[in-house]
Amino acid sequence: MILYNHVIFSMGRSKNKSNNLFHSFGFDKKNYMLFGIGLLIILVGYLLMSTGETDSFQSVKLAPTILLIGYIFIIPLSIFYRFK
Repeated sequence: MILYNHVIFSMGRSKNKSNNLFHSFGFDKKNYMLFGIGLLIILVGYLLMSTGETDSFQSVKLAPTILLIGYIFIIPLSIFYRFK
């Protein structure tokens, strides 16, 4: 009986901890906007890559550079940066 009560009470605590975990991320509207901008930049990079010729400047240099900016700078910035 004691073990049963311990399991019931610990299940309730873990539910509250997971709920608090999601509130501790601290994403603002600015974080979501920056994440959306990053996704749009990545989409533009893929569109540029798909519409250019195989050996053109657009698909070999420009599109991968735009994709790197989106994946390496904008998306991590939107996740890790905390606006005040």
